[in-house]
Amino acid sequence: MGQRNEKLRWQLVSGVLQALHLERLTDKYPHSVVMAVFNLINSGISIALVAVVALITQEAFIFPSLGATAFILFYVPLSQPASPRNALCGHFIGATMGLVGLYLFGLQDAPSAMANGVDLARVGAVAVAMGLTGSLMVGLNLAHPPAGATALIVALGLMPNPAQLPVLMAGVLMLLVHAFIMNRLAGIPYPFWRAGTAKPAKVARANAQGQPEAR
Repeated sequence: MGQRNEKLRWQLVSGVLQALHLERLTDKYPHSVVMAVFNLINSGISIALVAVVALITQEAFIFPSLGATAFILFYVPLSQPASPRNALCGHFIGATMGLVGLYLFGLQDAPSAMANGVDLARVGAVAVAMGLTGSLMVGLNLAHPPAGATALIVALGLMPNPAQLPVLMAGVLMLLVHAFIMNRLAGIPYPFWRAGTAKPAKVARANAQGQPEAR
């Protein structure tokens, strides 16, 4: 699995560079340097796009756990946690269970833990939110690790308003659209919804394009 992911990561980088007519960079510089710089630029662009929308609308489209999601989408694009299904449903579960924790302990109108510190009610809220998020993701086969952070963000009172949930999900969706475009541009069969639904021929072709030896 590790070797397969390495091949896919190199395919993403080399495929995008080829589409931009910059493939000569893969011969001029070590592959590790090319991949590091590519991830620097690509991750920055993906989050910047969402942040610009947040700036224009003054809505909470950007939140910390999106950074972890962006890393997974481009680092292991064909893994189950990176699929649109798991990313969208995982963050939805995390945010919803965070709200459950807030309301269960009467903290929906309280200042955030960052402003007011942590008390016993907040301890209960985060424990319930994280516990329910983990159990539901495992039980429903919707594992997406960054969603655990989303549950804590909400339960800590940083995004306590239920009206923010659609905005939060829109931020995840924008990130997924960018990941879909970049991965497909590189020839990686990133799924429309569920991992493993790409045509076998496309997956075999993606796996066959190995990473050359690093210099």
